[in-house]
Amino acid sequence: MQRIRIDPKKCIGCRQCEIACSLNHKMDTVNPRRARIRIYNENGHFLPVIAGPFADAACNTKGMIETEFGLIDICVICRASCPHKTFFFEPDTGIPLKCDFCGTPPNPTCVKVCNTGALELIEVSENELF
Repeated sequence: MQRIRIDPKKCIGCRQCEIACSLNHKMDTVNPRRARIRIYNENGHFLPVIAGPFADAACNTKGMIETEFGLIDICVICRASCPHKTFFFEPDTGIPLKCDFCGTPPNPTCVKVCNTGALELIEVSENELF
């Protein structure tokens, strides 16, 4: 089974992933508000968040984690990646947006355009899932 691993230490906030995702899902226009991934800026440090069940959210590490940027609330990542909750909505219709892995077989455009390695497609075993 595959997941998208997020490494916020490598994210430079270029937002190419948001643009690629929005183009992949709405071919006629670029609108990052339609993307299934969002980049949040926390005091000058960037945190990619993917809505849906395909992110490696590390749900077993509830609480705060310490990074070189300071403490980060790991539950923010979990809430967005939770397969049972919706995090983003289509701006015009209010339809919930969740990562669909860009089809079958998985071919996530956000991973393809990430030049820094902040997003990486990985294999995980069943016992590593949530």
